[in-house]
Amino acid sequence: MFKHVLVTGGAGFIGSHTVDLLLQRGYKVRVFDNLEPQVHGNISEPPAYLTREAEFVRGDVLDRDALLKALDGIDAVIHDAAMVGVGQSQYQVERYTRVNTGGTAVLLDLLVNEKTKVERLLMASSMSIYGEGQYRRPSDGALLSPRLRPDAQLEKQDFEMRDEHGEALEAVPTPESKPLHCTSVYALNKKDQEEYSLVVGRTHKISVTACRFFNVYGPRQSLSNPYTGVAAIFSSRIKNGNRPLIYEDGAQSRDFIDVRDLVSAKLFLLENPASNLEVYNLCTGRSTSVGEIARILARLNGRPDLEPEIVKRFRSGDIRHCFGDPTKLSRLGWKPSITLEQGLQNLVDWSATVEAEDKVEQAHRELVARGLVKE
Repeated sequence: MFKHVLVTGGAGFIGSHTVDLLLQRGYKVRVFDNLEPQVHGNISEPPAYLTREAEFVRGDVLDRDALLKALDGIDAVIHDAAMVGVGQSQYQVERYTRVNTGGTAVLLDLLVNEKTKVERLLMASSMSIYGEGQYRRPSDGALLSPRLRPDAQLEKQDFEMRDEHGEALEAVPTPESKPLHCTSVYALNKKDQEEYSLVVGRTHKISVTACRFFNVYGPRQSLSNPYTGVAAIFSSRIKNGNRPLIYEDGAQSRDFIDVRDLVSAKLFLLENPASNLEVYNLCTGRSTSVGEIARILARLNGRPDLEPEIVKRFRSGDIRHCFGDPTKLSRLGWKPSITLEQGLQNLVDWSATVEAEDKVEQAHRELVARGLVKE
């Protein structure tokens, strides 16, 4: 059994929580992270929340020599390093693809061609690769995997998913078997990372598992990065006395999972041989609207007056509904334990202790200027 784990992106939101749990489980841990300024600000040392019990190596996943050195003595790799941000990926195409797809290619090339001790790779994928989630047509019960809604429909502020005849569809849990219809550069990057990892693992007999993260929230998520998850973005707005900004009508829904549950699932899979060469949804199976998240956070922050600003405009590539089917992972023996209210309260308690620079308006203007937010 492996004992020494490398976590790429281990100084980040999800990575740092992963490091904590690995150490609690008795693993020796090395963190490899470039301290991306968009996430961490301009710092030269690891963030204060990153435990000093783990060895820290500052480096970039595109730096082959640095990454090879970081792999020395490592038995297992948890590959979390990535540029994250669906909207930003739509215009920073080269940057996102170079870091996400290219960085994963460097890692896999090292595992194949260099003499490392690595026998296990856990790959961070994303629910974004599904595009729209799974739907059922009420009239006949047919399960459908539709692509993006037509702009002509959205321009009429008709935001719900419909079939080709105009019948409104019902969102249902999205299983791992659903066809993948990526709608952003970031999603394509994650799909590539996942598929490259599984192909290389299968070809070279490396144990690989891909984890499709749904909407993760919790302490340490950057409150000053307008391209992170909506719970953090809304928290930043509310802390600064601003109303959460929501595209469409606020009824679009996602599956929100507490970071503590997510890393518990990651380590469960890391330690489970039955997960080899498989993909898993890391989710709760619960659907929650974006508008509801904004209102809960406003209430928990003592600012119920900050009703969401629902702009009735839409972003290019946005989907309507996607929440996960947790059946595959639950059959293996893992289930989430933290309720949405408990998790969001934990986020609020933590956010009260940190500064948050609200950059949402700036990001919104950038998307509008590039034609990615439409009437």
